[in-house]
Amino acid sequence: MNDRIEIEEVSEAATPPRARVDEAATPELERPRDYLEGFLAQKPAEQSAGEPGGSIYDGVIEALKEIYDPEIPVNIYDLGLIYGVDVTEAGHVVVTMTLTTPHCPVAESMPGEVELRVAAVPGVGAAEVNLVWDPPWDPQKMSDEAKLELGML
Repeated sequence: MNDRIEIEEVSEAATPPRARVDEAATPELERPRDYLEGFLAQKPAEQSAGEPGGSIYDGVIEALKEIYDPEIPVNIYDLGLIYGVDVTEAGHVVVTMTLTTPHCPVAESMPGEVELRVAAVPGVGAAEVNLVWDPPWDPQKMSDEAKLELGML
């Protein structure tokens, strides 16, 4: 058995041929050579302020992330207490949320605080909070950041 590796030095190597598409062989794929030019020149579609990524929606989410549960050191958004944020064209915001339990000590004050904070977001005309108990909250609704903060990951 020969374990030697032979090395050959060369001064230059031939350039391999480039891949080419025969345009005559594929007439059904006709398109201009600069087909990406039109795509890259397109402007992004205007987002409504009330859609995710819009200014009002994102402002509401940021406001919700500033409200913390008094018993758990995590904001209510990452805790999974916010089930939905709906923004109308007129700037009316409806937040659907729950609490960790119906007997939560802040059951009476938390929805009012959420309503005040959301109403203070620029562009919001009116804010409304719907407190629901179905589906019930469970720890699986928390974001990964919240689980990490609480040592659950």
